Amino acid sequence: SGMRHTALIVLLTLVSLNGMSAADEYFTPAHRLLGIGASRDALTEDQIARRVNLMVQSQTFVIMREPLAVPAAKRITGDRKLQAIFQLAAARSRVPASIIEAIAYLESWGNPRAQSPSGPRGIMQITHATALEMGLHVVRQVRYRTVMERVRVPNREKKLVTRTVRRRVRYSVLVRDDRLFPQRAIPAAANYLAHLEQKFGGRDWAIFAYHCGEGCVSEMLDLTRRARGVPKDQVTVARMFFSASPVWNRELYEAIQTQMLRDYSPTYWFRVMRARQLLSLYRNHPARFLSLAAEYRTEVTGANGIPLRAPHRLTVWLKHDDRLFPTSDELVSGAATKLVKAFNRPAYFGYALEINPQGQHDLEYLSQASPAAIGTLTYIAFETRRLWDALNLQGENFHPLEVTSLVAPQADTAKTARSNALAHRTGQVFDLDYADLPPVEYELLRFVLDDLGWEGYLGFVEEGKERLHIGCSPGARDFFVKVFEDALAQQSSQPVSGGEGL
Repeated sequence: SGMRHTALIVLLTLVSLNGMSAADEYFTPAHRLLGIGASRDALTEDQIARRVNLMVQSQTFVIMREPLAVPAAKRITGDRKLQAIFQLAAARSRVPASIIEAIAYLESWGNPRAQSPSGPRGIMQITHATALEMGLHVVRQVRYRTVMERVRVPNREKKLVTRTVRRRVRYSVLVRDDRLFPQRAIPAAANYLAHLEQKFGGRDWAIFAYHCGEGCVSEMLDLTRRARGVPKDQVTVARMFFSASPVWNRELYEAIQTQMLRDYSPTYWFRVMRARQLLSLYRNHPARFLSLAAEYRTEVTGANGIPLRAPHRLTVWLKHDDRLFPTSDELVSGAATKLVKAFNRPAYFGYALEINPQGQHDLEYLSQASPAAIGTLTYIAFETRRLWDALNLQGENFHPLEVTSLVAPQADTAKTARSNALAHRTGQVFDLDYADLPPVEYELLRFVLDDLGWEGYLGFVEEGKERLHIGCSPGARDFFVKVFEDALAQQSSQPVSGGEGL
């Protein structure tokens, strides 16, 4: 979207560096992103603010790819009864109505009868235990019914025979559930948020606790207070999220990873902030909201003609204009002029080309991609190796990332069973195989990908077994092209190691 791309371009912080790091042993781009990877160790307040803004904007995909995003925005903002309840709850709890309605938007899409398979119910998706804590009534009544069963019993001759018997079965029915009534659930949830804010000392922690639970947040708050580089007066959810690192603050990093695997709770505050912005956009500029929603629809439709829910960011980022659809002849002849060759210098650039052609093609022609894709690959390798150096593992060497696919002609992509293979016709994506990466290095690679992904610079998805499918966002392509140009300028001035080529 224009909004998303503008935010990325405006906030894409570029730093020009003089000279090379690590004694000129490997590529260091002149254009860098502040606060990424190893740079998390020294985030300033201004850098945190920029990262928060990008992180919030990146939540657009998570929200707007859902088919209910548009009708739910209309329901939340346009239902007069709901709006009256939100306003009354806000007045009594002193929690802004915009926060309460954003949570209702995310939790249930504004549906008072919503039920989660895991237990939460109602417009605010409240669990049974939390409902009781809020003072809501959830009442079940015990009842009995008679059932007929066929059972095997001994007769007078002590032989087993089948008979039909009656048996009373106890069961319970829900006779009252305040969670399903917005006029009760919304004020109760607002008061609960106010209680959480008072308990944890911040509205951001209260919102986090609404999703993750009080015990979870108590632990995360304690870890954040003890984390390296977190000022005592800036113990926030944002600091918690961006201070975590597998190199520094590992205990905090592992705790966040545990919660991410459970339900992505550490990102919940950012999602609520974005939902708040999106509802405001719908309320004030509905046409712009609808235009934004259209950008997050896939170009693939189901049998009913309705666009399918986008499985990952790359499916909405790669549009029709990106599709080069190169044939084998076009690759060989050089007609695919938007492509450039990847650098084949593993020791210097940190990645190795391990491409096995599907058909009878010269490897040289399959070692191409767009400048943005090569720049993205090069930058990922750089940030991963920076973290590796920060670990200072004595006697161990960095293992170049294995690139198994760049551009691929239409005939080859049609033969493979990989779900994202067709995207390789664009030249905008690439695959990394991590099967042979040391576990520590794989962890660092995933950390870098997550770090860049949460800021909206790239998207990635598992592609089969031990393979990652990666591409940068449209708004970040200009930056990664600059990284490619940095690499192009530097590679010619560096000596070539044995076994490497230009």
